Amino acid sequence: MALGWYELKLASDGQFMFNLKAANSQVILTSELYKTRAAAENGIASVQKNGEDESLFEYRVAKNDKPYFVLKAKNHQEIGRSQYYSSQESAKNGVKSVMNNAATTTVKDLTKA
Repeated sequence: MALGWYELKLASDGQFMFNLKAANSQVILTSELYKTRAAAENGIASVQKNGEDESLFEYRVAKNDKPYFVLKAKNHQEIGRSQYYSSQESAKNGVKSVMNNAATTTVKDLTKA
């Protein structure tokens, strides 16, 4: 099975962030903003380390009643969050996708583009 990849990017304010994308190019997890490239790279390493552990995912419901999830490290710090989903079942499938793709070592650096 083909794995997805991480995209390391610059946000509009110059901070770093990353997305984990599935093999179909869909974003399945988005990071917080980081002040340095090294911190964003550490975030990617944290997803690689923690993203296969289902117990570290937390399901939530947004103000618009759409389900989503967050991935937390073992220290309970949020590593990344999903998009909003149309159903809880779709959110569960999103978690499975993150778990299947988290270990990828492919990082596409878009900060130099």
